[in-house]
Amino acid sequence: MRPEAIEQASMAIIAKELGEHAIPGERLPIVMRVIHATADFDFARTLAFSEDAVRAGQEALLRGVTVVTDTQMAASGVNKKLMSANGGSVRCYMAGEDVAAEAEARGVTRAVVSMEHAARDVPDAIFAIGNAPTALLRLCELVAEGTARPSLVIGVPVGFVNVVESKEVLMRTGVPWIAAVGRKGGSPAAAAIVNALLLSMQKK
Repeated sequence: MRPEAIEQASMAIIAKELGEHAIPGERLPIVMRVIHATADFDFARTLAFSEDAVRAGQEALLRGVTVVTDTQMAASGVNKKLMSANGGSVRCYMAGEDVAAEAEARGVTRAVVSMEHAARDVPDAIFAIGNAPTALLRLCELVAEGTARPSLVIGVPVGFVNVVESKEVLMRTGVPWIAAVGRKGGSPAAAAIVNALLLSMQKK
């Protein structure tokens, strides 16, 4: 089977196994793509959206905003061809030598410093965080301080320490957000959400 045929067959299986649901139409393709990336149907009930999240994400991508990720894995998973169609790009600051040096000097995580550098360089970016709750918490602080003005925050870090709490803080920031309620998430989910937004624009 060709790759596109495999994807179509996978989406058909997902739609069938989802069965009856109450997921709004504009959100359904995003939920389905996250399930496709993770094979986890829990996202059908745990993926949450602020009221304006989908529209805000689409409009930002049409403007060619930068997508900032907290892992190279998430950055690698974003469709670069679709991003570049509107002049957008994907950046991950985690591997920067300056980020590592500053984090060590201050005794904080690279994830924290990477968000600070991103907020300085591209404060209106779409932030797609799939791994580090410390990145999400620091980003929320930067929003409160007025340093970061994200067009959309995709908050889907995975794990056990501060993961749930970081998502709850995100939901109170007032910025457009998409979050995976609970402990689940991950870089594949973060990239899948960005790709779903990009693909939804192609179909308009």
